[in-house]
Amino acid sequence: MSAYDVVVVGSGPVGTAAARELADRAPDLRILVLEAGQVLGDVPGGHVKNIADPGAALAGLPAGAAPPPGATPARPGTALIGTPDMPNAAISTNVGGMGAHWTAACPRPGDDEVPGFLDPAVLDEALDRAEELLAVTTHAFDGAPLRDAVQQVLGEVFDQPERRPVGPMPVAVAASGDGSLHWTGPAVIAGDLWERGNVTLRAGTRATRIVTEGDRATGVEVVDVATGEREVVESRAVVVAADAFRTPQLLWVSGIRSAALGRYLNDQPQIMTASLLDDRYVTDEAPAKVSVSAASTPGGGAIIPLSGVSWVPYAAGRPFHGQVMQMDASPVKLDPGITVRPGQVVGLGWFCRKEVSAADRVWFDEDTPDEHGMPAIRVDYTLTDADQAAIAAAVEELRTAAKALGRPLGEPFVLPAGSSLHYQGTTRMGPADDGTSVCDPAGRVWGTANVFVGGNNVIPTATACNPTLTAVALAVITARALADLLEVSP
Repeated sequence: MSAYDVVVVGSGPVGTAAARELADRAPDLRILVLEAGQVLGDVPGGHVKNIADPGAALAGLPAGAAPPPGATPARPGTALIGTPDMPNAAISTNVGGMGAHWTAACPRPGDDEVPGFLDPAVLDEALDRAEELLAVTTHAFDGAPLRDAVQQVLGEVFDQPERRPVGPMPVAVAASGDGSLHWTGPAVIAGDLWERGNVTLRAGTRATRIVTEGDRATGVEVVDVATGEREVVESRAVVVAADAFRTPQLLWVSGIRSAALGRYLNDQPQIMTASLLDDRYVTDEAPAKVSVSAASTPGGGAIIPLSGVSWVPYAAGRPFHGQVMQMDASPVKLDPGITVRPGQVVGLGWFCRKEVSAADRVWFDEDTPDEHGMPAIRVDYTLTDADQAAIAAAVEELRTAAKALGRPLGEPFVLPAGSSLHYQGTTRMGPADDGTSVCDPAGRVWGTANVFVGGNNVIPTATACNPTLTAVALAVITARALADLLEVSP
């Protein structure tokens, strides 16, 4: 039987950030990070777009093992949950979680996206730390020759007084001098974490239950995925950061079942379109300023440095935010007669704020075990009239933006529910244990002394911006609170 100070369940951006912040603040803590999946490629938690051969991303699977059901070469380790109300809902079972696959967009939340009960100074400092851990920058695409033209047009359409202006999207992407890109995966967050003597990463190990005595966790029951061997890992505290579906699932099977557990599920409706940039922006000379080659997009990345990534920020009176980027493969089929210069097709993706409702939820069917013997995940999820109105407004905005940039390529289309991968709310935080939240502002689960949760699922507000930066910032707050707790606990 092994013993640790902290067991972290989940090796995604949030689990890794919590472990890193804990280890930095309290180097003597013995920390175990559990991951049910395997390493993709050679680097634990590396982004798959940094792998020159995408097929090599499956190299970490056990010999003879097949990819997870629903996995694709573009996202090895991921699988669809398979639920009618949210048909594109996906989970990622690999070291690094969905952080090995994400688009690396890291906008800060604004206006009413920010939880009003959090101390603004504390949150701002945690967001600063999250940007440091994720290596966020707005300069990765400074040399993109089409970026300024795209942002000028978008600014003319959308900028208004008292709103954050159109600008470069903050991204967790580093650009080298030769134009090649390195995408932040949890490996960047970890740094030398896995080389420290007191921190252990165990891949291929699934957490099946938090062991409790009264209101206190004493350990985690785990199973070795390859051998089926079970054991209990003793721990002074537990942090569960296993995504918006499996985090509440693990709490549920552990008998930690607050009224809000699994409820307030928030998936941002996503609308897409594409536009063929006007020839006045795309000249024969402009694309030539950047070498477009395999070296610029290792692993077949979706962004090449011609127009970069532009951001149309969320505002309280405008219930969506947008990102515009050059695409190496348009989702819209082009007419055979259209000649396209490199970088001329841009994709526009708008994410909508969705009303928060307790009726939108994840729940667990104890009569139907999943392939791991856990209660099967079910989802209840509907769009309200206000949600439909926001989607309709976003469609109109996309039409306007696509036309302003050049030639719209078809009509904007709404992606199936779950496509955003920005699932939130199922273990939401709150200021009081009043039945509408699962954890306190530090991430500690109500009614427990030492069980903490992290992830996008902790975010309690209706948001439109990409949630990873916010979730990592909240994990920083959690890690600091937990370090203080363990310092004074026996």
